[in-house]
Amino acid sequence: MPPLPTILDDDDRPIGRVLTRREVLALFGAAAGASVLAACSPGSLVGATASPSAAATAAAAASGSTAVPNCVVRPALTEGPYFVDEMLQRSDITSDPSDGSVRPGVPLALSFTVSHVQGSACTPLVGALVDVWHCDATGVYSDVAGSQGTKFLRGYQLTDANGAAKFATIYPGWYQGRAVHIHFKIRTAPKADSAHEFTSQLFFDDALSDSVFTKQPYSSKGQRSTRNANDSIFGASGGQLTLAPTPSGDGYAATFDIGVQI
Repeated sequence: MPPLPTILDDDDRPIGRVLTRREVLALFGAAAGASVLAACSPGSLVGATASPSAAATAAAAASGSTAVPNCVVRPALTEGPYFVDEMLQRSDITSDPSDGSVRPGVPLALSFTVSHVQGSACTPLVGALVDVWHCDATGVYSDVAGSQGTKFLRGYQLTDANGAAKFATIYPGWYQGRAVHIHFKIRTAPKADSAHEFTSQLFFDDALSDSVFTKQPYSSKGQRSTRNANDSIFGASGGQLTLAPTPSGDGYAATFDIGVQI
């Protein structure tokens, strides 16, 4: 693998696609499908948020069609070159297990609520493996070229009875060619031949990132080069994967609701 700075300039490319309205209607059997986005590949899961828009619900009612499921489907996005299957089960991913050091940055409490999409309903998906990885405040990933052997800002949790998986991490930094983002992967049975997998990325509002990056250690990196509007991978998200963090203590908290259709 080339040196880390070289690869970071060309992180990853979009995969999957947004379904057409006709395809969405066929998938869910609902006239309100125009508000639904999806990206699928063979054997993949389909991601979704757990609350429909009022417009979609009204459109379905007006048409007299089958009720839309209480999930709005999200697009899958590329895994990128920095996924390492560490199988490191932990909720707090800020530390490096090799030496106990903690990666500095603005705290971020990140929660996922994972549901199983079945017909017109979503139920909690229990025991799914949710993996999270992202760069540190200065744009560095652990356990890749230049940082081999470290494991900071990586880890997974299994969803509980409510489909929840929670992580204590930091607000990610930036690096050349990419907007601010967090990678995640959901797997139903990662060691089985029939395992299903959904991979995507989460993004942040540029104004919030601007505010966070005035603080150390983020500010030491200087002015970031790529905002959401200039990131093709963010563009492929259709705006459906942007977190809405709220202030919490010295940092922020954010919850992302997502469904899988197996």
